[in-house]
Amino acid sequence: MALASSALIAHTKDLDLVIRHVLAGLGHGIHAGRERGAGVEFSEYRAYAPGDEWRRVDWKLLARADRYYVREAERDSHVAVWLVLDASASMGEQSRAVEGLDKLTYARALLGCVAAIAQRQGDAFGLLVLRDGAVQFTPASRGPRQLQRVLAQMARADAAGSLPEGEALRSALHFVRSPSVLFAAGDMLDWPSPLSEALVRLRHMRHDVRALCLQTQAECDAGFDAGPAYRDPEQEEGVFSFDAAARETYRRNRDAHFAAVKAECRKHDIPLTSARIEQPPGEVLRMWLRQPGRA
Repeated sequence: MALASSALIAHTKDLDLVIRHVLAGLGHGIHAGRERGAGVEFSEYRAYAPGDEWRRVDWKLLARADRYYVREAERDSHVAVWLVLDASASMGEQSRAVEGLDKLTYARALLGCVAAIAQRQGDAFGLLVLRDGAVQFTPASRGPRQLQRVLAQMARADAAGSLPEGEALRSALHFVRSPSVLFAAGDMLDWPSPLSEALVRLRHMRHDVRALCLQTQAECDAGFDAGPAYRDPEQEEGVFSFDAAARETYRRNRDAHFAAVKAECRKHDIPLTSARIEQPPGEVLRMWLRQPGRA
């Protein structure tokens, strides 16, 4: 089932289709409701007041009590939701188990699901795509048209170059003023980086920051072929053989690197979800949504 779910992401270019598949039966929101109004979950009854919508009157209670009562419900408070997509060259790393699936495609699908949930909740949401040393910015807005705008922008992004420098990223993050939730998806191979510094800064500004670290199964297992050359897509240096000695060195360095990433996120209260792109996307999305920060 895991590979079948990930294969759907790999073999369709229709993000809408992928989102409907992943969200089917998920039933999970981004943030808790704090406002009273015409929401979803029942809260209490109150007496009818002029100006209330007739569709919110409880007609069965009227028949019993001979008075008009309105159903109050909890609804989600509107916060800005920002999606941050790492589209640097390393995100083009492909799965060895699922043909056509790479980290960028998987990240796009999960961020698309978050955008769809935000749209369903009535939240404003926007997008930052980080690729080729630049930031592609989509301002926050609400509604179905915004969802299609964000999905189209993500679908056009290919994995290229490196993350932007600190100044470019800082100038792009001037938008985060009101309380926001940020979902940042990448492979965290470039850490510390201008992106990690920006996430820490936003967390210290008391925004809810949630990070998703994606890897392939081969990266986790050091399951690379012992070919004549392997080259880092973002650097000139290359590993020219992946023999047993190189594999063991790789495992040690990888474990140390991601232990440092986890420690830094824990230190700054940034919930980090680590996943392999071969995992069922619905399972990973649940983990990501269930790890809110203490904004």
